Amino acid sequence: MDYKKAGVDIEAGYKAVSLMKEHIASTMRPEVLTDIGGFSGAFSLKRFMGMEEPTLVSGTDGVGTKLKLAFLLDKHDTIGIDCVAMCVNDIACAGGEPLFFLDYIACGKNEPEKIAKIVSGVAEGCRQSDAALIGGETAEMPGFYPEDEYDLAGFSVGIVDKKDMITGKDLKAGDVLVGMASSGIHSNGYSLVRQVFSMNSEALNRNYESLSGTLGETLLTPTKIYVKALRSIKEAGVVIKACSHITGGGFYENIPRMLKDGTHAVIDKNSFVIPPIFEMLAKDGNVAEEAMYNTYNMGVGMITAVDKADVDKAVAAIKSAGETPYILGEIKDGEKGITLQ
Repeated sequence: MDYKKAGVDIEAGYKAVSLMKEHIASTMRPEVLTDIGGFSGAFSLKRFMGMEEPTLVSGTDGVGTKLKLAFLLDKHDTIGIDCVAMCVNDIACAGGEPLFFLDYIACGKNEPEKIAKIVSGVAEGCRQSDAALIGGETAEMPGFYPEDEYDLAGFSVGIVDKKDMITGKDLKAGDVLVGMASSGIHSNGYSLVRQVFSMNSEALNRNYESLSGTLGETLLTPTKIYVKALRSIKEAGVVIKACSHITGGGFYENIPRMLKDGTHAVIDKNSFVIPPIFEMLAKDGNVAEEAMYNTYNMGVGMITAVDKADVDKAVAAIKSAGETPYILGEIKDGEKGITLQ
């Protein structure tokens, strides 16, 4: 008996690392001090010493049951983007610049080519957010995961000068809510998705004119990464007073998180485009409108609050970053919460 007969192939692990190195190298920043293969990753903070009060911000998350779609469709090269997005969007939402990312892949069997595809998606997410992929772990766990399944999670660290943190403390009535379009469902609510739609090859590979592709392709569309758009707003000289990443819990849970006591968000439901996948999900699953807004982003993945005088500059900055802006509504005095009208 040896480790390989017990189900753990060390040689496959070495091959996986070799295959992923090219993807990892494409994410490097000059501050990275270590190579892949060591026991830890090192990142120099010397460039940020000019900040008045450099503050680290961090985020960690996984992809959730969206992974089930990747298994069913045997498509593993985009799911890593979702993992990165869920972490770096939270960091950017606080005003931070993502610096580096680490991933964790746990699998039933280490198939080097599949692992490399997963990491290629992680690397793409890192490139989109200008974060360096400085380390990670692939754990082969036979008997714990089925051989053809895996879990994927990540962790990111960013930095911001404390005075530039987005906290909502200066939010006031009259401030305008400017949102950014999502790419679809992103990475939340897939347990409900999998109950509504048939999870088989025939259903997932069916083309729908309204979706501009198959159902499976639409459901696997990667989460938008908003790091560059938020940076563009800041570089345009606009102060983002408050910010919300619309993840699990949708509008009703996430928007109040950006508000301070005594402020209330009012949003016009006709101010943004709801992607067809949400309409299809609500209809086929008989999901009530309130439940949809309490579960999904409904087409808006990031929301900022800016001074009324800065709205045009914020909209232009979002467009220049390649994203679609929506003027959603405004902040009013009142109990912390949200009104959709």
